[in-house]
Amino acid sequence: MGTAERASGLRVALSVTCVNDAMFPETGKAVVRLLRRLGVEVDFPQAQTCCAQPMVNTGYLDEAVPVVRTYVDAFAGYDAIVTPSGSCAGSARHQHALVASRAAASGRDPGLVGAVAAAPPTYELSELLVDVLGVVDVGAYFPHTVTYHPTCHSLRMLGVGDRPTRLLQAVRGLRLRALPGAEECCGFGGTFAVKNADTSVAMGADKARHVRASGAEVLVAGDNSCLMHIGGVLSRQRSGVRVVHLAEILASTEEGP
Repeated sequence: MGTAERASGLRVALSVTCVNDAMFPETGKAVVRLLRRLGVEVDFPQAQTCCAQPMVNTGYLDEAVPVVRTYVDAFAGYDAIVTPSGSCAGSARHQHALVASRAAASGRDPGLVGAVAAAPPTYELSELLVDVLGVVDVGAYFPHTVTYHPTCHSLRMLGVGDRPTRLLQAVRGLRLRALPGAEECCGFGGTFAVKNADTSVAMGADKARHVRASGAEVLVAGDNSCLMHIGGVLSRQRSGVRVVHLAEILASTEEGP
């Protein structure tokens, strides 16, 4: 079955994420542009808010209950949810059931367990492209030297593996360089960067050093939160290396760079 057949009739909803909505809206627009080019019907449910990861990661499970309820209600009825974030996809896939169990035990929302179980699957962007649509060459063009940083949640929680690099290797004009120490954390980690600022900055500096050693013009990743952290270090070092989300590279064409 080809990509067009897999995409036909598939109703996908975009979960754009809080960080992208507030600071990097071009990433969400790139996802929509890319998927529509591949023939996928993609919507942006206006009722969506947060995936609840900030509350869960800091131990506020009761406060996460209404947020998870909003998520499952906003995306009900679609075939799949796609998000340009390994971190938020990981939250939906692995944390929502935990929050729902807590909600049932406390009586705050006894129906949330069933709602989470019935919710459409949430995919990180590269998973949707490779696993669901069966496509690696998305028709992109990006004539630059690029290195790829696998973010912690996409690597360790979701196990996206080589999907992003397979997509990048199929982009015309793109020259992909290996990133030394690629599997090491960048040091962002949400509130980790706030609570452990010195350690976070040191880890970011290590990652930036590896990026510069790769000789790449562009650092790409599947999470803008990590790119924001590493990009801040690279910018202060006046490295000349820019950061770009994976979705924006895959959405680029010769006609629309």
